[in-house]
Amino acid sequence: MQAKINKIGVLTSGGDAPGMNAAIRAVVRSCAFHGVECAGIFRGYQGLIEGDIEELNARSVKNVISRGGTFLKSARSKEFMTKEGRQKAYDHIKKSGLDALVVIGGDGTFTGGLIFNSEFNFPIIGIPATIDNDIKGTDYTIGYDTALNTVVEAIDKIRDTASSHNRLFLVEVMGRDAGDIALNSGIGAGAEEILIPEENTGVDRLIDSLKKSKKSGKTSSIIVVAEGDKSGKNIFELAEFIEENLDDYEIRVSVLGHIQRGGSPSCYDRVLASKLGVGAVDALLNGESNIMVGIHHQQVVSVPLKTAIQGGAKFDKNLRRVADITSI
Repeated sequence: MQAKINKIGVLTSGGDAPGMNAAIRAVVRSCAFHGVECAGIFRGYQGLIEGDIEELNARSVKNVISRGGTFLKSARSKEFMTKEGRQKAYDHIKKSGLDALVVIGGDGTFTGGLIFNSEFNFPIIGIPATIDNDIKGTDYTIGYDTALNTVVEAIDKIRDTASSHNRLFLVEVMGRDAGDIALNSGIGAGAEEILIPEENTGVDRLIDSLKKSKKSGKTSSIIVVAEGDKSGKNIFELAEFIEENLDDYEIRVSVLGHIQRGGSPSCYDRVLASKLGVGAVDALLNGESNIMVGIHHQQVVSVPLKTAIQGGAKFDKNLRRVADITSI
């Protein structure tokens, strides 16, 4: 029988995502609602190793729901990857009187939690927060919707310039292993071509497509490229290749980079984070551990951490078809 949960720790780890603060807020206030103490761990697992832990209450998280990033800070801890580092973390957990942990992040965060649980049998609940939306078992991750809106807004502005100067813009977006941002923002912004890691359509198909677009009367084009695109060329080499094989276009490259991680979270991300934060505390108080709380058909669900770190959902071929049809 699991020991009673009297105090819960919460941390954010890995890359930051808009909505992390909203998730922390929901965990803290859910703890307050249930009469459970809560402590914030700064700088992720590294802060746990160093004992950088602070008591939090309902007032500690006022006015954070609209803030991007994470006020608990985030870090990637190499020391936590060692058994000695995890032992230090466990020692600080016991010293601080924590009975369970809520870890907010992506697959690296969950992998660390899974190993920690296996070594110390310590209750862990994960909340998925990554703009790439590459966690299995949840329809959406915290930060994904905000990142999409940021990308679409940026591409809309780039298109104004492309149209004014008859230019072809290559826009690189985040997505090393998953093309969700590229595919959805490309459709939403009306891109002519979308290159994603899940498929390698080849540069010849790209050139043919751009030539067809030119013949159909298009005087400017937007190509959205996920950073993990497998065409075999980085975005600048791709721009040079197109320039060598396609006349009449001025070609420009725009790498959106970390702008996609920042900004105030969208309403959807705030609500999602709130649902999952409350769901994480509910799960712990109901005796669950080693699971991630995710969202499926708008309902909070429990998914084994082992399943969550296996990668995102299968590539949506129908969405690719939608992109191809609407870009003619």
